[in-house]
Amino acid sequence: MIAVVQRVNEASVEVSEVGVVGRINRGLCVLACIVEGDENRDLDWVASKIARMRIFSNDAGRFDLSIREVEGEVLVISQFTLAGNCRKGNRPSFTSAAAPQDAAPMLEQFVEKLQTFHGLTVQTGRFGASMKVRLENDGPVTVLLDSSDMGLHSH
Repeated sequence: MIAVVQRVNEASVEVSEVGVVGRINRGLCVLACIVEGDENRDLDWVASKIARMRIFSNDAGRFDLSIREVEGEVLVISQFTLAGNCRKGNRPSFTSAAAPQDAAPMLEQFVEKLQTFHGLTVQTGRFGASMKVRLENDGPVTVLLDSSDMGLHSH
């Protein structure tokens, strides 16, 4: 699983002909991609990182607080293009993205983990829809999470 996590002052997602389907105030905007081969442990790892990542500033201005500690919200938006690969040619290949029939229920499970297991308030976009995302970055602070990094140690 790949997730781009952005610290935001506010964010919203709109679906054409439907309107705004998700909106948050201070918190995290998460662009999420389920990739081929992802399992429950990938979802657990990314959800845990998002819930525990200390990327909000304390009173001294240091990154020391998690989304839970600042009582922030999360906006999760499915984005299969995060699996894009441009190694050959200039047109991205998305073959490593999970098939929609596999990715949709896994993304729902991911959101449920954030809500139920980690106690976060979560809004979402619409899986497979063309969406307009509006956000105000805070910092900016952006972190890339990739569950293929599980268990790796820095040297």
